[in-house]
Amino acid sequence: MSDLFSSAGSFSPKKTEPSASPSQPLASPGGNYDASAIEVLEGLEPVRRRPGMYIGGTDETSLHHLVAEVLDNSMDEAVAGHATTIDVTLERDNWLTIRDNGRGIPVDAHPRFPDRSALEVILTTLHAGGKFSGKSYATSGGLHGVGSSVVNALTSGFEVEVARDRVLWRQTYARGIPQTPLEKVGAAPNRRGTQIRFRPDPEIFGSHAFQPARLYRLCRSKAFLFRGVTIRWACDPALIKAGDTTPVEAVLHFPGGLADSLSDELGPNAPLLAPLWAGEAALPDDGGRVEWAIAFLESGTSSFLSFCNTIPTPQGGTHEAGCRTALVKGFRVWGEQRSNKRASIVTAEDILGVVAAQLSVFIRDPQFQGQTKEKLTSAGASKLVETALRDRFDHWLSANPTQADSLLAFVVERAEDRLRRREQKETPRKSATRRLRLPGKLTDCTRERAEETEIFLVEGDSAGGSAKQARNRETQAVLPLRGKILNVASASAEKLRGNQELSDLVEALGCGVGDRFELTKLRYGRVIIMTDADVDGAHIASLLMTFFYRELPELIRAGRLYLAQPPLYRLTQGAKTIYAMDDADRERKIRSGFKANAKVEVSRFKGLGEMPPKDLKETTMDPSRRTLLRVVARPEDRMETRERVESLMGRKPELRFAFIQERAQSQSVDTLDI
Repeated sequence: MSDLFSSAGSFSPKKTEPSASPSQPLASPGGNYDASAIEVLEGLEPVRRRPGMYIGGTDETSLHHLVAEVLDNSMDEAVAGHATTIDVTLERDNWLTIRDNGRGIPVDAHPRFPDRSALEVILTTLHAGGKFSGKSYATSGGLHGVGSSVVNALTSGFEVEVARDRVLWRQTYARGIPQTPLEKVGAAPNRRGTQIRFRPDPEIFGSHAFQPARLYRLCRSKAFLFRGVTIRWACDPALIKAGDTTPVEAVLHFPGGLADSLSDELGPNAPLLAPLWAGEAALPDDGGRVEWAIAFLESGTSSFLSFCNTIPTPQGGTHEAGCRTALVKGFRVWGEQRSNKRASIVTAEDILGVVAAQLSVFIRDPQFQGQTKEKLTSAGASKLVETALRDRFDHWLSANPTQADSLLAFVVERAEDRLRRREQKETPRKSATRRLRLPGKLTDCTRERAEETEIFLVEGDSAGGSAKQARNRETQAVLPLRGKILNVASASAEKLRGNQELSDLVEALGCGVGDRFELTKLRYGRVIIMTDADVDGAHIASLLMTFFYRELPELIRAGRLYLAQPPLYRLTQGAKTIYAMDDADRERKIRSGFKANAKVEVSRFKGLGEMPPKDLKETTMDPSRRTLLRVVARPEDRMETRERVESLMGRKPELRFAFIQERAQSQSVDTLDI
């Protein structure tokens, strides 16, 4: 029906004419409006007049909707247990054949139309079919009895063959009108089911043609949706263009169902936070069944694909709402069990932003929004799906508490970030002509090209003073932080939002945090954590790395975060000076770097604040001499990394205690690997 309004988008003002007075009615293009002006469209004529009402329009997407309508009928046979194989063949000249081994459309005379077969009634009459009563199909995708007849009406050639009771029948149509009577072809002892071969009408669809890649994807999605069906795909090789990877032939059968589909979509290197959660279950009160596959992602694009009776529902609907509710309630209840009070702030938005999900329901008498069935509106579907998924999600979380805690922490982080974004303010980089108040105690550099600059994060004003004297003023900025910063892994969202040190740090970097992170706005090419070379310094560095890992993970993935390597010792013998990183390095360099039997003066730096600026520059800040360690988070270790951060830095001290106990016998404090 959209073509009725096709001129609205191109409206242009015209010269205003005098309005007609009541005594001068506007002229009507149709003359007198009487009974003769009332049209009655019969048969399939409404479909050809207004195809948009039935398939959405006459574009390429609507063209492929014809295939979905016929394929859905074959899928209904498979889901009902009457068919196991469907053949889809794309030929030249835009001909397509779909064949199944189901029961076959009935060919006997229809009781209400004794001069016509049931086959002809189905193909030439709107709202005629075997899916209204529910006696022939418990669940089905075709609901309104218009699918096959609409396809018939919009095709220039339509051939149907039916094999029933070992007999083959055939009939041909053009634009919805029978061209031949239903003919008995002969015996078919080894064949059963329905075959429909059709060619879209160029009068309706113009030059639009079937696309092999699109049809192949449709066949794959249908095969994923029902484990008991095998779809055999074939395409004329001449139709596959150069660069198109669509196979000429393929057998599509996926015993893993949606789990196979989601794994295929994500690929082998997906950044999963936990193993795939997949399964199927009967809906309560004999309401049908549901199948699901859900992956929790640390990064990447989230998605939610849903289906009802194998029909895609791209606009979602009540079944998706039930799934969302089950996930939200599951996480909140798990949080209560684990004494995580922040779990109560989790919403569907926080969860769906990190999942790739596929959901398929099979229910009786589903209600859709419109004939194209893009949104499920069945009121009871939401509660049915929620009930079926909720218990199973609770069991899945309970089966692996460590994994569940890690997932909950990740979701709570997103919820806290959502709340924090409301208050967050970002500061653009100052320019030569615009002076802005510098955040905290930042001493900025003068060069404005971010990729040529770096910022040093140091502990305390004393270290900051030494670093400011040792730096290159043009390219190196220094931001002193007050001792041990907040541990963001165990702090609440309120504490995080109210922490001035971290606010100053975020403001200095300028790139935002969480979903608002933009690498292009980072004000420096490198962010360098520079702490004392002792245990306290390592602790502060760990707190800072935790902050970046939790709040700015993309900065780590971009390779912008580094650890400076200041020495702990200065070794001097006469005019020769060497620096050592730790005790072992000190002993090694004393033995190999100096003359034997000569006294070596050993000075231990108490901290960066006690290190002369000359030494600090030479050992740690001069790009030509220093050593930097880049902080990385390897994609293959995402789950292990997240669990390690949660156990060592999270809210549960018992996990840290267990970690120390496990390693206490084999490692000293100085060599403990964290």
